[in-house]
Amino acid sequence: MKQMNVESFNLDHTKVIAPYVRLAGQKLGINGDEILKYDIRFKQPNKEHMEMAGLHSIEHLMAENIRNHTDKVVDMSPMGCQTGFYLAVINHDNYEEILIILEKTLEDVLQATEVPACNVLQCGWAANHSLEGAKDIARDMLAKKDEWRTVFAEEA
Repeated sequence: MKQMNVESFNLDHTKVIAPYVRLAGQKLGINGDEILKYDIRFKQPNKEHMEMAGLHSIEHLMAENIRNHTDKVVDMSPMGCQTGFYLAVINHDNYEEILIILEKTLEDVLQATEVPACNVLQCGWAANHSLEGAKDIARDMLAKKDEWRTVFAEEA
């Protein structure tokens, strides 16, 4: 495989087993701050995906709620392939704490009674949401939390 500029393009997606959470990149800023990017894979690449309305809603819910558990979040972004999210944090390199923060955030999704910013003023596609879809995705991910540390089939 030709080496690409995008880290995930260099990942052999046929060898990973979702769900998992893996450190996908680290960048050191000129002032010493470290940005860490985590690949949070909810669905098995090229075999399954999150439906858009549920993905859109869980994106809103996680982006809002994860910041209640840490002030280190830079960004929480969905993957275009609809199989997971990228979480970027600053100066927070404790993998086990990231797993705890993710678990708490997904539990928040299960407790939600509405999708935050689900309106035409705050969202670019406000009609495309599903709170129940988001809860199903969160429930599935939490049910497999013991698997999150295993990225590749050969590690299982």
